Amino acid sequence: MSNVIDGLYYSESHEYVKVEGNFGFIGITDYAQHELGNVVYVDMPEVDDEVTAGEEFGAVESVKAASDLLSPVSGTVVEVNEALEDEPGLINKDAFENWIIKVELSDMSELDSLMDAAAYKAMIGE
Repeated sequence: MSNVIDGLYYSESHEYVKVEGNFGFIGITDYAQHELGNVVYVDMPEVDDEVTAGEEFGAVESVKAASDLLSPVSGTVVEVNEALEDEPGLINKDAFENWIIKVELSDMSELDSLMDAAAYKAMIGE
């Protein structure tokens, strides 16, 4: 049973957005980290890079697979989670605490096209 948190926004490609004011913390869901297995590397963009909704911004590699990260929203990267550079397995410990990038959102209306917790649970069959 995967952990799905109410109040977050979810994409079909298993990324989440936690919105705080004008900013969004983006990471992969608990379901995604379970599917990947032990995460061994996280490829992240640089601060000040632009991300676009639906487009790749990095990748997560595990011992069994590599998975592209697709941004659920558009905006400018204001912070990357540097802890993941040294300890990518933090994602396996708590995918929601260990976000990958923080972006300044450029279009809040994009959130309307993402799923809420109930819809995401339905999609993953839980």
